[in-house]
Amino acid sequence: MKIVIITGSSHGIGAATAIACAKRGMGVIVTYHNSPQAAEQVVQMIEQQGGKAVALKLNVADSSSFEAFKDTALSALKRQWQRVSFDYLVNNAGYGLFNPIETVTEAEFDGLFNVHLKGPFFLTQTLLPLMADGGHIVNLTSATTRCAFAGVAPYAAFKGGLEVLTRYMAKELGTRQIRANSISPGPIRTELGGGLNDEFEALLSSMTALSRVGEPEEVGSVIASLLGDDNRWVNAQNIEVSGGYLI
Repeated sequence: MKIVIITGSSHGIGAATAIACAKRGMGVIVTYHNSPQAAEQVVQMIEQQGGKAVALKLNVADSSSFEAFKDTALSALKRQWQRVSFDYLVNNAGYGLFNPIETVTEAEFDGLFNVHLKGPFFLTQTLLPLMADGGHIVNLTSATTRCAFAGVAPYAAFKGGLEVLTRYMAKELGTRQIRANSISPGPIRTELGGGLNDEFEALLSSMTALSRVGEPEEVGSVIASLLGDDNRWVNAQNIEVSGGYLI
């Protein structure tokens, strides 16, 4: 059984990815920061469908906590799967902030940086000793790196940095047969940035070729599929999953 660690998987795209991976026979380590009950609900849904999962607390913004998380993950791997390694890492955890460049504070900038670029970099570095050769890293970026949308400059800039980092991960980890790709969602019905009201959803739908926003499951299924052997020759790519956003 392949095992995947998915950050920020108590809700939204992360939760949908966890469920999609479990349906494909993977063991899942669900991580959460402030939503233990939601994370346990995801675990229960997976177990009800015959899968195996465990929920672990992780603050992606705090890189000093990553060594302790690695130890906790190792204990979970031994207990749940009788293994000392895992196969896939999905760096999904994140949050949105709508604020013009003129009014972004340094604290807001640093918070976004820590979660969207620094966190994935050092979490991946910390967990690499536990990742099996032939593994796969998937980083969640954003269509805002391709299409400028006023008010999300720091978020988009760090997601753009994560896209570049993905290619370097693929380059440097290739000797271990570890692949790295990024998934770039367009407008998705999640709680990111406060969620969607009717007016905002109508605006985003009008910008999308398929005339609607996407659902978390439509991104999660792509991630789960990308992890599988059918896509074993896809490497160092950014794949946009947006229904044709601003084309």
